[in-house]
Amino acid sequence: MRSSSYFAMPARALLPARALLVLALTAVAVPTAHAADTPAAVPAAPAADSPAADTPALAAKPYMGWSSWSMQSSKYPGLNPDGDYSYLTEANVLKQTDALAAKLKKYGYEYVNIDAGWWMDKTWKSGFDRYGRQKPDPVRFPSGMKAIADRIHAKGLKAGIYLPAGLEKGAYGDGKTPVWNADGCTTADIVYDDLRTTNGWDSAYKLDSAKPCTSKYIDSQARLIADWGYDFLKLDGVGPGSGKSGDQYDNVADVAAWHQAIAGTGRPIHLELSWSLDIGHAADWKKYSQGWRVDTDVECYCNTLVSWENSVDDRWDDTPAWTRHTGPGGWNDLDSLDVGNGQMDGLTKAERQSYATLWAIAKSPLYTGDDLTRLDPYGLSLLTNREVIALNQGPNPPAHPVTPSDPQQVWASKNPDGTYTVALFNLADAPAAVTADWTTLGFTGKADVRDLWNHENLGTYRNKVTQALPAHGSRLFTVTPHGTALTYTGYEAESAANTLAGNASVADCAACSNGKKVGNLYLGGKLTFNDVTVARAGTYQIKISYISGDARSVDVSANGGGATRHKLPATGDWGSVASVYVPVTLRAGANTITFDSGTDGYAPDLDRIDVPKS
Repeated sequence: MRSSSYFAMPARALLPARALLVLALTAVAVPTAHAADTPAAVPAAPAADSPAADTPALAAKPYMGWSSWSMQSSKYPGLNPDGDYSYLTEANVLKQTDALAAKLKKYGYEYVNIDAGWWMDKTWKSGFDRYGRQKPDPVRFPSGMKAIADRIHAKGLKAGIYLPAGLEKGAYGDGKTPVWNADGCTTADIVYDDLRTTNGWDSAYKLDSAKPCTSKYIDSQARLIADWGYDFLKLDGVGPGSGKSGDQYDNVADVAAWHQAIAGTGRPIHLELSWSLDIGHAADWKKYSQGWRVDTDVECYCNTLVSWENSVDDRWDDTPAWTRHTGPGGWNDLDSLDVGNGQMDGLTKAERQSYATLWAIAKSPLYTGDDLTRLDPYGLSLLTNREVIALNQGPNPPAHPVTPSDPQQVWASKNPDGTYTVALFNLADAPAAVTADWTTLGFTGKADVRDLWNHENLGTYRNKVTQALPAHGSRLFTVTPHGTALTYTGYEAESAANTLAGNASVADCAACSNGKKVGNLYLGGKLTFNDVTVARAGTYQIKISYISGDARSVDVSANGGGATRHKLPATGDWGSVASVYVPVTLRAGANTITFDSGTDGYAPDLDRIDVPKS
């Protein structure tokens, strides 16, 4: 289990279960609170530094900034000298604030986000005020959280803070802790009577949304961080997701209450949900928040910040299903972008560029967890490339795979000005050539190609561009077409002219082009499209429209020849259609094209194929 939270720390440190339990339960309830950290009994007006009414809408574009978690969680020498996760201190946050303002602010980076641990001492004992709300540790943050936000704002930046979902066990106080500004309400009145736990680490009691006092507690937390002046809240351990499922871990009601509570403060606060959220609740995340993590933590919890295999490379598999859910007002969050510190990042230069390329074209928030005081020149160039940032921050849609999830991939999107964003990735462990065929973009002929990382016009290419890439390497282009739009001949999977074998069968499909699909392609199930006719022999990029709740592989062959196995990205559920292109060599005249599940698993359900006419 990976998570951007202190609750995951012991698991990463491989402590015994008893130690996990102790760390989850240990807390220090503080009977009183500093005046500076407690709002008045009557809700205050929005803070003086609240954004004005004409401020652009929250999350109009993916946010950019810095987060403390990557350095907190690393065992890189010198980062956490006072024990695991000890990096998070007032002094270090302000040091990164100054560096962000000096080096990255002019490129659009503006958030300074304080992650888990700000209310804990260095032995991870929690502190709470007399109303059961997290209280800043006086050693880590001696000036208090409002003073930190003020210092961040003084640099023209925005301040972010972190909380876990639920009522932390240490805040319960035998159920007698009063709720701020809610006469007669105590912590016993906001949780279930059986004290069921919730969030990704079972570190909190589940809030009972049916009890009237419950929303008052979330209101009190929101009022506190608003009066401190925070502009961003990361709510962590949210389910369904975060490694948990079932009613006990369903925090949709909590998120809805947070959405309402934030609105009630009068302060615009960006609400970001973490971690590895359930795509089945995408509509809820979009309704109540401005961003949601789509995957596990990017950090490796090792002696670097990240590593390629421990889970940077997972994003190429896990992101495509979420692509249709992202856009202005709410964005898919791929987690921290740690490409600026060279050796400390734990990646090759090629990997760092590929990492930054995917984050940019997927329109993920761009927030780094690097030490901004020691960015190396290459890392700084990746984080400050204005052409790449413009892709992420501009009006163009997110890119998606136009080829299968094979070791060599092409991702693309069509931009409002008629150009295409095209990224080539070699995810293999050895060098390989990768080709972007213009027919996968919908045209043929000539196109101009610009290399965005190198700010270089590469010239005009006919029909395709091919690049030799190192292991885990990439290229990022803007392609301007001057060719001819393609026309296609479509073939429905459920057509009576096709041949089904094994378990394959026709089923209803509301999202499919003709209301039908072919499914049950497993253990040798096959679908053969007959009489696929082309005028000339050659290799054609066949568009496959399919439905697959998870990534699945299929063998594709033509005319009884040898098959090529391709993995098709997940569409996110069994009611959505996506498409990719695969190369198939056809002869002039009639052909057969077969999709075979093979003998060891399930293939995607198939809607149709479209074959270029030229």
